[in-house]
Amino acid sequence: MFRTGHAIGLTSDQGAEVLIHVGLDTVKLDGQYFHPQVQNDQPVKVGDVLLEFDIEAIKNAGFDLTTPVLVSNSDEFIDVITLNNSAVSEGSPLLAVLK
Repeated sequence: MFRTGHAIGLTSDQGAEVLIHVGLDTVKLDGQYFHPQVQNDQPVKVGDVLLEFDIEAIKNAGFDLTTPVLVSNSDEFIDVITLNNSAVSEGSPLLAVLK
């Protein structure tokens, strides 16, 4: 969990390093409107709430809520496949990595 709560780094059991960055330039909010629900190095599983944030307050502060999800060590895998190119719903898979 980044200090400001705007981004989360995860490592999957398969070794994929995933970065979830909530919004664009939201680091400038210095943690305002972000409420982490997990601690660094805490094991998590599918369905765990990682972060809560105030969408309307972030929008009203002038920030774009486009949320990049990146595999930062993608060069260690054969491919990273996007499974959904539209809005993502809770519990639906987003990416697959091929080792």
